[in-house]
Amino acid sequence: MNRLNQGALSNLPKGVVGPFYDRRAVNIGIVHLGLGAFHRAHQAVITEAALEAGDYSWGIAGISLRSPDIRDALALQDGLYTVAVRDGTGDRFAVTGAILTTLVAPENPGAVLDLMTAPNTRIVSLTVTEKGYCHRPATGDLDEDNSDIRHDLTYPEAPRTAIGFLVEAIARRRRAGHAPFTVLSCDNLPANGHTTASVVRRFAALRDPDLAAYVAENVAFPCTMVDRIVPATTEEDRTIVANALGVEDAWPVVSEPFLQWVIEDRFPSGRPNWEKGGASFVADVEPFELIKLRLLNASHSTLAYLGYLAGHETVATAMAAPGFAALLEGLMREEASPTLPPLESFDIAAYRAALLDRFRNPALRHRTWQIAMDGSQKLPQRLLGTIRDRLAVGATFERLALGIAAWIVYVAGRDERGQPIDVRDPLAARLAEATAGRTEAEELAEACLGFSEVFGADLPASRPFRITLLQALSALLKDGAAATVARFDTGSQPPESSTGRNCDTPWDPLAHPRPYRPIATFLRSSR
Repeated sequence: MNRLNQGALSNLPKGVVGPFYDRRAVNIGIVHLGLGAFHRAHQAVITEAALEAGDYSWGIAGISLRSPDIRDALALQDGLYTVAVRDGTGDRFAVTGAILTTLVAPENPGAVLDLMTAPNTRIVSLTVTEKGYCHRPATGDLDEDNSDIRHDLTYPEAPRTAIGFLVEAIARRRRAGHAPFTVLSCDNLPANGHTTASVVRRFAALRDPDLAAYVAENVAFPCTMVDRIVPATTEEDRTIVANALGVEDAWPVVSEPFLQWVIEDRFPSGRPNWEKGGASFVADVEPFELIKLRLLNASHSTLAYLGYLAGHETVATAMAAPGFAALLEGLMREEASPTLPPLESFDIAAYRAALLDRFRNPALRHRTWQIAMDGSQKLPQRLLGTIRDRLAVGATFERLALGIAAWIVYVAGRDERGQPIDVRDPLAARLAEATAGRTEAEELAEACLGFSEVFGADLPASRPFRITLLQALSALLKDGAAATVARFDTGSQPPESSTGRNCDTPWDPLAHPRPYRPIATFLRSSR
């Protein structure tokens, strides 16, 4: 079978959408760090719509910070790849051409820096996952002990991290007299623009205080909220795409129909007309981000750990098992929603129902193991912030605690059948060492609560938090994940803990100011 490439576009079957604009006329205006499936199914798709609307200034140069695999696949395809949109009604296929070139940073960091320094480059965007920001998730501060950060401070011309590349490129543009690019984080971080700005400015300050001052005064870091479920591509997916297109695509991506991108409209050097692809531009992203983190992402992580432990390979199969839908519905409605500020014209109940429907998508084989990756980086934003808010008003949080307990069992490295778990996490080795030989709830909790970069100092010192967590952990160790979750289908409620009443009324921001900056910032702007 022939390979997908520019020459194959004229022979695509009827119903397969391909680029109809002249790709040779497109210039690179965006350098994207982190060339994974999510970017190719989300930001690149939305940029494709802007290119098809006629603005040819915004082609993408995709940069892999680690593996050459995607570069090697796309290089033989002229940067083209297929997006397969999948739901219960079938698959729809579109070939995307927004990515014009790809580089692998470790092979040639100088070439990456040259692209980032080019005058036409006006946006540098990122999907490097939470761990790619080299920050401490509990505080948001730059992890100055990170070995790659130390390397980039010593060898700025050959960086390894996204942060190192950003600062070196900004410094080079400053010396060359080029306007700074806009830095656009598209990762699931609270106030991702503010977080990126914080670590970039701190890194720059460690290099040169004058450079840090320049960054603070001249570089824009808009906040964004992104949403689309994008499972890892399988060999079966490649076969389905090849049969549909009549040509081989070495690395297509699969996604659900739903797509959302909310962006703070702050681009001093210009931006694409992303509205053409469905993006929304707002003055304040934080309420949208908070809703997604505390409803979608919190539910996804809770489902992933409990589902994996219960023996479910995919999200959809877990959702079909007893108790999972009821557990997540209760988590969102009773525990997370009361901590959310009101958002005018936003139907929170309809959003929760839509999330459950998305999780049930039978055609989207999203693996629980994939979602479970990097939990030490995700849980502070997805679950622990909500728990802190519940604790502040003496409200219960048994479902949220069950998600944390499932993570503890998961990172201990053995499933309920005694088989080893392939734990993918920046702290995996330390977590394995800390939990080794511990089988009792108290021992496991104590071992994991010692990780201050995850739990901070406040939660381990909270007696109500410890009691609720131990209740959940004890249930999992005694009865297993499937039986523990199944109880939510019986109508019985989890046991009351000493945290007090169940909070089912809206949060009062004046009576209970929130303890950390991203939420506090939103509350100030909404009073």
